[in-house]
Amino acid sequence: MDKKKIVVAEGDGIGPEIMGSTLDILRAAEAPLDYDFITIGQAAYEKGITSGFPSDGWDVLRQSGVLLKAPVTTPQGKGFKSVNVTIRKSLNLFANVRPCKAYTPFVASMHPGMNLVIIRENEEDLYAGIEHRQTPEVTQVLKLITRPGCENIIRYAFAYARAYGRKKVTCMTKDNIMKLTDGLFHQVFDEIRAEYPEIETDHQIIDIGSARLATSPEWFDVIVTLNLYGDILSDITAQIAGSVGLAASANVGHNAAMFEAIHGSAPDIAGKDVANPSGLLIAATQMLVHLGMGELGEKIKNAWLCTIEDGIHTPDIYREGLSKQEVGTKQFTDAVIERLGRTPARLEAVRYANKQISVPPVSKIETKKDLVGIDVFICWDESDRDPDVIGEGLLDASTDKLKLKLITNRGVLVYPGGIPETFKTDHWRCRFRMTGESVTYEDVVELLSSINSAGFEVIKTENLYNFDGSAGYSMAQGE
Repeated sequence: MDKKKIVVAEGDGIGPEIMGSTLDILRAAEAPLDYDFITIGQAAYEKGITSGFPSDGWDVLRQSGVLLKAPVTTPQGKGFKSVNVTIRKSLNLFANVRPCKAYTPFVASMHPGMNLVIIRENEEDLYAGIEHRQTPEVTQVLKLITRPGCENIIRYAFAYARAYGRKKVTCMTKDNIMKLTDGLFHQVFDEIRAEYPEIETDHQIIDIGSARLATSPEWFDVIVTLNLYGDILSDITAQIAGSVGLAASANVGHNAAMFEAIHGSAPDIAGKDVANPSGLLIAATQMLVHLGMGELGEKIKNAWLCTIEDGIHTPDIYREGLSKQEVGTKQFTDAVIERLGRTPARLEAVRYANKQISVPPVSKIETKKDLVGIDVFICWDESDRDPDVIGEGLLDASTDKLKLKLITNRGVLVYPGGIPETFKTDHWRCRFRMTGESVTYEDVVELLSSINSAGFEVIKTENLYNFDGSAGYSMAQGE
């Protein structure tokens, strides 16, 4: 077999140790790989590269399309960007795949039947990182959900379930509150699940779904969800499975992929030969499957299972009565290498052959978009924050084409009507609706000029559109 070139980032803290362990095992297993090493993380930050990823690294990674990455340290404070987020978004690695399995009775877990996969959208949601301070009292973050993003991740989840013989896919959102953003994710899930009739499906609201996951993870098989929810759920599942140190992560796009452990760089134990390399090693087996080397991935993962089954454990998972020998990073590595070619006796052996997964690019949809109004956000802190005062002023500033309909504060209707107990900040959403059959952006500009002339400070606007006749904006609480 021709050798495949991959890019390796040794990372920070314990990164070089666990990467060295992983590469030693790959070499011992005779993996047909060549390695290009790049330096990312702390060393890059110290050179003033705020993304933590040097510009020349992109060409190296682009040529390979595969990155095996140890954990890195992101400096505290403003101005530094997460290397992970930078890589994921720059390379369109839309799918984050985190298997979480209990290895009882050899690793302590309260949930011995747990064997699930979290498939998390990896690029959008609140992690777009678009934030603003708009008034002395109010900040905002934009939650961006796209239809192509939803289609990519949901199709990947179903393709993964089919390839690995999984029986059920659960979608988790909060669309009872965020009816447009999370609602879109749920809608696309319902559309795509019809293409996989052999797979059972359900939808759960994220709060009760998280509670059920934490107490009864054996109820779940594959979970597909949005970025923030998936980030939280995957750490919960890794912990209740037995140890975050055993959890791996694949980040997959149409043209590139990154494989990593989910834990941090743990600088407090760096250089002490106690770090558990398992998370990164399991990530490497995911990488081998992705590269079409499934049988080699099986060989390494089964050797690792034998090591765990034989009670040879690093300090993070060592337990009196469950473990037989507490070892450091180097001894654990040697133990896995010694067991290459073996399969476990009690733990279930893995079978990875022909598990490569791909999803087609998303096609563009056509829709009719009509401008019907505008939400004007105003910074206003006068007259004891009486909404009637601002309402009367904005009614006077209304134009023939656009008239004030309502005002909200923190999403709650305060004008017309409202009750005095509602707490009010200095940040007001003022909704103007068209008075006729149509409105243009020139009419919006005229309205904004009138509002400015009336002495109000406009801090933001959001156009209101109908899409194919349906409102593309939310109603106010109390409207």
